[in-house]
Amino acid sequence: MAFYVYIMTNRRDGTLYIGSTDSLTHRAWEHRERVRPNCFTARYGCTKLVWYAVCDTREGAKVMERQMKEWRRVWKLRLIEETNPEWTDLYDTLVS
Repeated sequence: MAFYVYIMTNRRDGTLYIGSTDSLTHRAWEHRERVRPNCFTARYGCTKLVWYAVCDTREGAKVMERQMKEWRRVWKLRLIEETNPEWTDLYDTLVS
C-alpha cells in the first residue's frame, strides 16, 4: 500500500495546504468537491492538486507532512515549481 504527501492550492502562488493520505485520488476529490465545507481547503478554495510524493509507510508520510508544514513558504513554492512549473492540476493525471 502506498501513502502520499500532497499540496493543494487555490491558484498559482496562492494559499497552500499540505496533507497526507492513503488514497490520493479520493482525498483530492474531496478537496475539489468541498465535501467538508468547514475545513481549511474549502474555506480558502484549495481545489488544485499541484504536488505529491509517494511514501512507503503511513508514519513516513505523516513525518514528511509535519516537516513540510514547518518549511518556509519559499521552499514549498520552489518544490512545486521544480516538478510542476505550470502549476497544472495533477488530479486529472490521477483519474485518467
